Amino acid sequence: MSDATVTAKTNSTAAQTSGATIRPDEAAHFGALAADWWDPKGSSAMLHKLNPVRLAYVREAIDMHWGGDIRSVKPLAGKTVLDVGCGAGLLCEPLARMGGAVTGVDAAPENTASAALHADGSGLDIRYIAGEIGAQNIGAFDLVTSMEVIEHVADKLAFLKELKARLAPGGLMVLSTPNRTAASRLLLVEGAEAIGMIPKGTHHWDDFITPDELGDLLASIGMVMSEPTGIAFSLSKGLHLSGDLALNYIATARPE
Repeated sequence: MSDATVTAKTNSTAAQTSGATIRPDEAAHFGALAADWWDPKGSSAMLHKLNPVRLAYVREAIDMHWGGDIRSVKPLAGKTVLDVGCGAGLLCEPLARMGGAVTGVDAAPENTASAALHADGSGLDIRYIAGEIGAQNIGAFDLVTSMEVIEHVADKLAFLKELKARLAPGGLMVLSTPNRTAASRLLLVEGAEAIGMIPKGTHHWDDFITPDELGDLLASIGMVMSEPTGIAFSLSKGLHLSGDLALNYIATARPE
């Protein structure tokens, strides 16, 4: 058994902490998908399509922030990485392959257990912890990511404060989330969930956050958000980075 597996099991009781940002029903919903998370044709198929798009953005953001060699296959070498709301580790594993010392935190212990087993099978040393991010004494990280998570938390401002608290000096934060628009309601909730592309109950449109709202929340805690980049969908390109923010968007943030 790998250290990652041991860590996930040891820390699974942390999911029972006070839950300042965790919604138990949301954790249960995603935990129920844990066994299927790594199946590219399963319930998380859309995430498998989304992940390369997010990674392309993250890679460019890393190179721009730290001025690295764009040809390097290990741009995160010597850097620590925290992915909050990591699910079963779809983002953590490529970040580890980029050279980062990666920690993944998720509300559902089923997800971190699945993530640890997959990392072990892939020969990757990734620390996974289940529970409330605010309850974890895990230090600070050079890169903090949280993808498609903020729409699921109970208190968005408290959640962002916890992310900032785990950002090391000179660090970089990357966030992505659906936008609250007519297009996202139609395509993500009424469309993709209705036809089974996304598990039903995954999205609650009223909890989506607009770029202006996210920027204001970040500003209120002393963070500056970059100009967001859209993640759009078309029949010809599939999911892709775009100037169209109507469906989903991704942005960096750093302290003022």
